[in-house]
Amino acid sequence: MSTDLELIQAGPEHQSALANLLELYIHDFSELLPIDVGEDGRYGYPNLPLYWSDPARLPWLARVDGKLVGFALVGRLTGVSSDGAVWDMAEFFVLRRYRYRGWGTTLAHAIWRRCPGRWQVRVMEKNNAGGRFWESCIANFTGGSVPPEAFVQNGLSWLRFSFESAAAEDC
Repeated sequence: MSTDLELIQAGPEHQSALANLLELYIHDFSELLPIDVGEDGRYGYPNLPLYWSDPARLPWLARVDGKLVGFALVGRLTGVSSDGAVWDMAEFFVLRRYRYRGWGTTLAHAIWRRCPGRWQVRVMEKNNAGGRFWESCIANFTGGSVPPEAFVQNGLSWLRFSFESAAAEDC
């Protein structure tokens, strides 16, 4: 097995693959939220096309040994912080086969290096595994603990990690 992760900024030709991976991602979340499939048997992600029409959104795919292992959907938010625009990890997913092998951390770090600046990562408070992953992943990236801020949005309790990526690459 390779030790290299290939980070790909997804183009419109990758929309079908991303839509399929999003189905698996949303299925995982159906354990935490009351999400049902539609009449077509799919969850759907209506905002996916915006990742190719809105320049403030970036879709990423990850491959290891030529095989898809996950994705991330990133947004550039304004008006969230007094520091100006903030990168937001809107959605993040690694296939179960590749979890607990370091690929999620490698993927997140690769994106943070590619997109320098202020970042926020939000995770539902009841998503214990996700919270532990992000706490460790961010601490490993920043070199220190980053305590999350708790907040409630639309009746759901969330944790928000905020930190800086000073990497030299640019999105």
